[in-house]
Amino acid sequence: MTIGVVGAGQLGRMLALAGYPLGLDFLFLDKEARTPAAQLAPSLTGEFTDARLLAQLAERSEVITFDWENVSVAALEKLRGARIAPPLAALATAQDRLEEKRLFEKLGIATTRCAAADSLEDLHDAARSIGLPGMLKTRRMGYDGKGQVAIRTAGQLEAAWQQLQGAPLLYEELVPFDYEVSVIGARSTRGQIAIYPLNRNQHVDGILRLTRAPWREPRLQAAAARALRKVLQHFEYAGVLTIEFFVRRGRLIANEMAPRVHNSGHWTIEGAVTSQFENHLRAILGWPLGDTRALGHSAMLNLIGVMPDRHALLGVPGLFLHDYGKSPRPGRKLGHCTVVETTALARDKRAAKLAKVIESRKIRS
Repeated sequence: MTIGVVGAGQLGRMLALAGYPLGLDFLFLDKEARTPAAQLAPSLTGEFTDARLLAQLAERSEVITFDWENVSVAALEKLRGARIAPPLAALATAQDRLEEKRLFEKLGIATTRCAAADSLEDLHDAARSIGLPGMLKTRRMGYDGKGQVAIRTAGQLEAAWQQLQGAPLLYEELVPFDYEVSVIGARSTRGQIAIYPLNRNQHVDGILRLTRAPWREPRLQAAAARALRKVLQHFEYAGVLTIEFFVRRGRLIANEMAPRVHNSGHWTIEGAVTSQFENHLRAILGWPLGDTRALGHSAMLNLIGVMPDRHALLGVPGLFLHDYGKSPRPGRKLGHCTVVETTALARDKRAAKLAKVIESRKIRS
């Protein structure tokens, strides 16, 4: 049985690694030939909108999924008769920050106040009604902190507009949050739902650096799970879905959702009974979902820009290293590493020490 995947990055690679023990095969489609997933499985090379390649992917696959959300919904909609999961309605919503906020509001999920900013006049109106400080963001194609500008004074509005104009924009309030969390869950084609423990995330320059899980805040866990279930059921979803939240004075404020496996869930490979990647595959195939219980207290650290000294990392007892096989580039996620401890305190101490190792030791093959 073959799974077709649009996008062949590290998430696709980890889907394949999770699927091979289940007897699954994979076929990828990506704009580039040299990708993390293409090192493991056959890959078609071409544009995500190429009708011929998409038709070939559909013909050779049991079901089509994707490893990032910025793929063409219109192109996938033309694949008549193909099974696609997660549903394209969820993908389309996640691609537009304004539609995403409107969905949260419709479902009664607290989120940031926002307004479309289709002109400089709209931006001034939005800043007056919502207030300053705020964030001006592109409604589409934003990830890892890209496509957004913080605005703290009225005098910065025009400069921010000049920087991002040319794309549909959104203005939203800037939330002085205490920290960030995410919740990850899966819903199968048969309606079964399984939700992972809450993750606490630390970002630097908009890029995830550290995830600690489980983050044991029972009230936040329950609230996040309720919000996630609402979205899963709204779309009659199949696959893994993630919602990221700001935490402000003990209250969750939904920031965005991702209709795919998620960076903040990488810890589940070693730190949960069933990884998010395996559960995504089980979900889209209608198989029983696996146990989402944590096996300990995990810390996952992304390796950004330049790979640290491999010898230094592998010399750390109990460390799990994942190298995505990508060339170094500033801001690029090249891999991650995970440690699993018996207590949250031990995990946090290990994570702090490991961060110093990562920052201080540079490449050596």
